[in-house]
Amino acid sequence: MNNQLWFMTSAFDYLKLEEIIDKAKEVGVQGLDLCVFRRDGTRQDHVATHLDYEDFSPAEASRIIDLFNSHHLKLSIGAFENLIGGDEAERIKNQNHLLKLIRIAHLLGGDENDVKVGTFVGYNHEMGNTEGGFQKNLDEYARIFSPIVKYAEDMGVTILYENCPMEGWRSEGFTGTFNNLPGVLAARKLMYELIPSKAHGEIYDPSHDVWQNIDPAEVIKAMDVTRLHRIHVKATRNLDNTTRTHWGAMYPMQSVNKDLAAKAGIPIAAHSWDRHNYEAMMPGFGGSDSMDWRKFVDVLNGRGFNGPYEMENEAKLSKGTGNEGAIMQGYKASLLFLAPMLWPLSDAGYSYDQSKSTPLKQLERKDLKVVEMRELR
Repeated sequence: MNNQLWFMTSAFDYLKLEEIIDKAKEVGVQGLDLCVFRRDGTRQDHVATHLDYEDFSPAEASRIIDLFNSHHLKLSIGAFENLIGGDEAERIKNQNHLLKLIRIAHLLGGDENDVKVGTFVGYNHEMGNTEGGFQKNLDEYARIFSPIVKYAEDMGVTILYENCPMEGWRSEGFTGTFNNLPGVLAARKLMYELIPSKAHGEIYDPSHDVWQNIDPAEVIKAMDVTRLHRIHVKATRNLDNTTRTHWGAMYPMQSVNKDLAAKAGIPIAAHSWDRHNYEAMMPGFGGSDSMDWRKFVDVLNGRGFNGPYEMENEAKLSKGTGNEGAIMQGYKASLLFLAPMLWPLSDAGYSYDQSKSTPLKQLERKDLKVVEMRELR
């Protein structure tokens, strides 16, 4: 029991990498999941860019490894966009950006340094709105991602899918809120059958299943745990109000005329992310959430999971305040909340055993040209 605790850098989109490392040392984490989103992307929420993806060289990789080793930190990278649906031009840019991140991960040591690449898959609604639309999205995923996964495998890199359905990714005027294919376990298991390579796996975020009334511990029991490389530490508090009574627990709130809704006395969404009756939280900060974390961690331990837990701060009472002090408090509170579950007891209390950690390797990899999707097919 000595899992590392990291945090994801999206909460500090306004800071430079060296400044974020200072924050990491203050919180007491052992690693960072660096957000490396496109600077010209269309997504606006929870995005940040903390590496220069346009001009990343072997020399820069060596500098980053030395920097992280000097602070006893590990790292991964990621960007989370729609790669199989949405505007076609943006979709292709997102695919090519993922290939850039795979190249960067390779230069940083890839799987040899446990540098993974996080991503979404997205969803194609033009296909999804037709009969058999889910299978069509699976087929489109296989078409797009087969060459991507093969490229990652050749580079010695593993790409990881996050399970967020991205329920607010389209406006509340749309009926459904399923906008990312790996948002349910069934899809992820089907995806691995379609592309059997071990060069892809998952980052599991239990908060996304909690508002769907799914016990995350049962998901861990049912998954292929060899595909699991990261856990996102983010909590959900299911709200007890009249929304579920009016709209049920299976469906999001729908967009209707506001005056009509007021006359009828029914709740409607205030915005696109306000459709499923929950609050995002950091575990152990600002109240109880709707998940049994001890049970969840016990199941993970029982299945032999030894990867890092990454704190992703999107909490209403922390990152949502826009207050840096509250952001740091959220991270620190969650670290202390999880410490007795993840770390051994020492004279200093529950603390990470740094002696079990090895530094990142300087592999001195040769430069590689940037490739695009049209070259892989």
